[in-house]
Amino acid sequence: MSNVTFQCLPFDSLSLRRLYDVLALRIDVFIVEQNCPFHDADRKDFVAHHCLGYDQDGDLVAYTRLFDVDLSFEGYTSIGRVATSHKVRGQGIGQQLLAFSLQQCEQLYGRQPIKIGAQKYLLKFYESFGFQSTGEDYLEDGIPHTIMIREV
Repeated sequence: MSNVTFQCLPFDSLSLRRLYDVLALRIDVFIVEQNCPFHDADRKDFVAHHCLGYDQDGDLVAYTRLFDVDLSFEGYTSIGRVATSHKVRGQGIGQQLLAFSLQQCEQLYGRQPIKIGAQKYLLKFYESFGFQSTGEDYLEDGIPHTIMIREV
C-alpha cells in the first residue's frame, strides 16, 4: 500500500503548484480517462475546501473538494470531484481519501448530513461509508449518476 499524506486546505491557501496538481489530476481522471469533455472550472473551487493526498514521490494521487451546507446542495454539506490517480488504484487509497474527507467535513462544518452526486458504478463503494441512494438517477456528461445521502 502506498504511503499517502493527506491535508485539507481552503482555495486561497492552495499554492500555485498545488492548484496545478489539482487541475492536472482532475483533467486526467474526469476528462481524459473518462473521455468526457466538460467544463471543470465551474467557479465552485473558490468556496470549497480541497483535500489533497500526496504520495512519497510528491505526486498528487488523491483529491476531493468539500462544501459547507447550501453551497452545493440545499440543506446539506457535500463532497465532490472524488479522484484517485491510476498510479494508486487498487491500493485502498480511495477508501483512505473518503474517510479523510468525511472526517474533514465534520471537523470543518460540524456533524451534518452529506449529499453527493455519485457515479453509479461506485454505488457499493459509497454505501460502504454509510451513503444511501435516493433513487434520483441522472446522466451527467453522458455518465450515469445517482444522488446519495449520508445521514448523521
